[in-house]
Amino acid sequence: MSDRTSSKSSGSASRVVLSFSPPDERTADALDADSYRSYLRRTRSGPASVGAEWDEFVSGGCGTTRDVTLRVESVRGGEEIGEETELVFEPSSE
Repeated sequence: MSDRTSSKSSGSASRVVLSFSPPDERTADALDADSYRSYLRRTRSGPASVGAEWDEFVSGGCGTTRDVTLRVESVRGGEEIGEETELVFEPSSE
């Protein structure tokens, strides 16, 4: 079931909710950085579909990275990730 709440069929989404796995505090802290949100807006610009999974990585500190899977849980206000799209991260329940 889609969580699209817009009369528009395209355009920039106002908000995209992404769940993340592994659901730990270190990953949450890395995702919360403004620089990471900017990175995702650039690399994932364009259509976002509920249920899509993205294999990404975040900083693990000291020059290391951690693999993370992001899953699109909802898209509101349009269908595409744009410069103004708010990205919300929630721990995966799985």
